[in-house]
Amino acid sequence: MDPKNIWITFPELLAWFPLVAGLVAFMIRDERKVRAWAIGASLITLGISVASLLFADNTKHFALNTVSYYWLKYIGSNLTIGLDGMGHMLTALTALAFPLIFIAGGKNSFKNASAYYGLMLLTQCGLMGVFMAMDALIFYFFWELAVIPAYFLCSRWGGERRIQATFKFFVYTFTGSLLMLTGILYVYQHTFGTQFSEHSFAMNAFYNASVDVKDQNWLFWLFFVAFAIKMPVFPFHTWQPDTYEQAPASTTMVLSGVMVKMGIFAVIRWLVPIFPLAAIRFDNIVIGLSVVGMIYASLIAIRQDDIKRFIAYSSIAHIGLMCAAIFTRSHIGMQGVMLQMFSHGLNIIGMWIVADLVEKQTGTRKISELGGIAHKAPALTIFLVIIALANIALPLTNAFVGEFMMFGGLFKFSMIYTAVAGTSIILAAVYTLNMVQKVFYGDTNAVTATMQDIGLSQKFVLAVLVIFIFMLGVFPQPLIDLTKETVTAVLLRFK
Repeated sequence: MDPKNIWITFPELLAWFPLVAGLVAFMIRDERKVRAWAIGASLITLGISVASLLFADNTKHFALNTVSYYWLKYIGSNLTIGLDGMGHMLTALTALAFPLIFIAGGKNSFKNASAYYGLMLLTQCGLMGVFMAMDALIFYFFWELAVIPAYFLCSRWGGERRIQATFKFFVYTFTGSLLMLTGILYVYQHTFGTQFSEHSFAMNAFYNASVDVKDQNWLFWLFFVAFAIKMPVFPFHTWQPDTYEQAPASTTMVLSGVMVKMGIFAVIRWLVPIFPLAAIRFDNIVIGLSVVGMIYASLIAIRQDDIKRFIAYSSIAHIGLMCAAIFTRSHIGMQGVMLQMFSHGLNIIGMWIVADLVEKQTGTRKISELGGIAHKAPALTIFLVIIALANIALPLTNAFVGEFMMFGGLFKFSMIYTAVAGTSIILAAVYTLNMVQKVFYGDTNAVTATMQDIGLSQKFVLAVLVIFIFMLGVFPQPLIDLTKETVTAVLLRFK
């Protein structure tokens, strides 16, 4: 296709349509209408994402998948956004997650619903921008755009302890953002500029910056801490359980299903390519922290009685394996991370949807107070069992392939790390099956006696997730083909 005939590109549509939709949502005062608008807008965004996947081959359709405007050209920053394989995958995850979240929570009522849905759509815009940014300053801009609406969503519509949880969330993420901005500005001073400026914020300029080994070592930690907070990785994780517990359910789904992928994505897109020598030097430290976090989070999850905190800690354990696999510098491990980012996003959203449905009907999140739900809600139970088994990487489910590949990469790096990390598989089975048995099986009690099965909209959303679970579990090749060039390009930075 001739670039001269292209009026607008997919990155532009994916970034600006949710932004415009979010701003419009603020002006719609009727709750039913603004909910319908949010669902409709998110479905259009999903359609744009699906269309972009049909033109994912950048060797043929590069003009459709990248765009650059002059923005602050005299300091070397252009509004450059583009889609490579990893960008396509994560924007697709973001585009799929939001309509599923909106539809699953269709009966939820919010005070000042226009502000709620407006902030949710602005969050989607920020997430899209993060996954497409090809300029360090633009990346930072979208990073903050994704996080700031989440502060307000948690603080205005969260639980009783939302202020304390949101404050902790703010302190952690703001500290990380300042560290990252400091690192960005330092690397910028060591880049080579263009005709308009002495230096450049362009991604390729950052990749080729003249940063010596000594500077790489401390700059690496500025960026890593910022990204580790977002994932989160032990010991930067303590904000997550409190925030997930107090945030409204739909916001928690966004935070857990999509926003944590910002940290993993940023490590792959920015940290490792800019500081490859430091990544090699500190690989044992990062992998060690990740493995410790996996075991720690798994043990804490076993002891949890609050179902929200249970899911939060289980998520930390899965993210730890992804972080460790990146630093193994192996093709199989990195490819496993690509698959697992998408799979984990779908599975954890499914877990949160089920947890929200149970809490809405029973009025409690305590595992010890529940039981026998299978007698009252068989459809919900079937969906939960499938999603829970996928979450522990049962063969033929989506998480199995990615987890198997990540452990393969970790095994190539160190048998000791693999043996220790492997115990998390057993622990995951213990805490997941224990939760399923206590909440859904056994006899009903006074709390669960009035439980009813889920409605058509919830069945539809969970069915979509289950379809993806089995489809990617049986045939993950499309995702592998989509992201293999990104994996190869990242690993070449180590040579």
